[in-house]
Amino acid sequence: MLLSCLLIGCSLGLVTYATPEAPAGSVPSAAHTLVWGPGLETDIVLPARFFFIQAVDGSGRNLTWSPGEKTFDVKISSSTEQFARIWIQVLDRRDGSFLVRYRMYASYTDLHIQVLLKEKHVAKSPFILPGPVHHEGCDCPQPSGPAWESSMRCPASFPQIELDLAAFPRVDPERNAREIPQRFGQRQSLCHYTVKDNKVYIKTMGEHVGFRIFTDALLLSLTRKVRVPDVEFFVNLGDWPLEKRQASDRLHPIFSWCGSNQTWDIVMPTYDLTESVLETMGRVSLDMMSVQSNTGVPWDQKNATAFWRGRDSRKERLELVKLSRAHPDVVDAAFTNFFFFKHDEALYGPLVKHVSFFDFFKYKYQINVDGTVAAYRLPYLLAGDSVVMKLDSGYYEHFYNELKPWTHYIPVRADLGDLLEKIQWAKDHDQEARDIGVAGQQFARNNLMGDRIFCYYYKLFEKYAELQVAEPTVRSGMTLVEQPSDDLFPCACQRRTVKDEL
Repeated sequence: MLLSCLLIGCSLGLVTYATPEAPAGSVPSAAHTLVWGPGLETDIVLPARFFFIQAVDGSGRNLTWSPGEKTFDVKISSSTEQFARIWIQVLDRRDGSFLVRYRMYASYTDLHIQVLLKEKHVAKSPFILPGPVHHEGCDCPQPSGPAWESSMRCPASFPQIELDLAAFPRVDPERNAREIPQRFGQRQSLCHYTVKDNKVYIKTMGEHVGFRIFTDALLLSLTRKVRVPDVEFFVNLGDWPLEKRQASDRLHPIFSWCGSNQTWDIVMPTYDLTESVLETMGRVSLDMMSVQSNTGVPWDQKNATAFWRGRDSRKERLELVKLSRAHPDVVDAAFTNFFFFKHDEALYGPLVKHVSFFDFFKYKYQINVDGTVAAYRLPYLLAGDSVVMKLDSGYYEHFYNELKPWTHYIPVRADLGDLLEKIQWAKDHDQEARDIGVAGQQFARNNLMGDRIFCYYYKLFEKYAELQVAEPTVRSGMTLVEQPSDDLFPCACQRRTVKDEL
């Protein structure tokens, strides 16, 4: 699949929309246009590397509209390879900026990145990445965690990690290895991981352990990039967080994809967001980059209706569809699948056809309501060009702590009692609603891209490892999670020295 994409090109189902015409005389300038981002740096290894282009005109003003999706041409080559195995996409974000992403399928001794505007080099193009430049599959970890964090420009801390770990001032791997399987291993599906000498070991518990593939893949990818501290932990493979908030000195640290106000679970980025980072440009999937170039028609051309589609995984969703039936000119909400409340299908049906996620952004107002737990589509809704109306919830993902109501989204009561009022407010305050949508979009661009997701995981393991009061152990029944073989494009792990960089 990957090789055929490289040879003939593959479609990710990207949608093209009309964009406003640029004012007369305002066109991008090759000399003034800006180019920056992690994809221009050798030591930042990501599944899909990326960087940004901001179109600037001759007078130094940033363009805030699309000058055309074919405005910039990007070429990537290596001076030592005649045919570089690299897939490149230039994504027009239709706000004057472009996101360039590329996925390497081999490692190179150096990389030359040309950004061209009508065959003229833009900004400091060509950008030279001195080698070796490693691809995602190259097992070549940076031995120094601080050096890796510095090159990745990771934040010094993440608020949710600090909150979660505050409940566990000390972590006893021996005690957890005895007690967690007894408490949760019979009724829940868990993974017991140990990372030792940068190798990953696992033991699974429970009947439904298929979702381990997401954590396995993340740990293997992370340990290929950086030496992870020795650490031992348990991952909950189910939807619901496990460790209840009750007075007890027997709390057990459980890593989960979702947290709640009623539990003490330690939150990781969701499996959905994690997979989208690992698989970006690897196969057809929804990811944080593709959304940015598929944000629908311009704001003033969007349908001024609140929109929602999904399945019947929560009572509030049933109420939302009922509200839509009563006010179809204000709310467009319908089910695409019945599973939990099949007996109510006659009341809340009929089912409607699946709507492409990118088509959501034909609407100004996106309703975000919990499913079985937090609705994992929120990162993608924020990244679009609409404004999110988020229902209050006791569930949260790893980044919710940094979102601010009325800044990044419009808050709505959990019982939907004020949804119609909030929609009317947005209609009466169109510019304010638009500004909230833009702030949410900027938050997603700054905090939910692949580099930040890797930083979050590393910082979580680093801080958790510091709390351990005994050495992590490869325990009885654990097996090695092996790195995938890279027989087609093997890499020789090489790291530049300080002398090389001078």
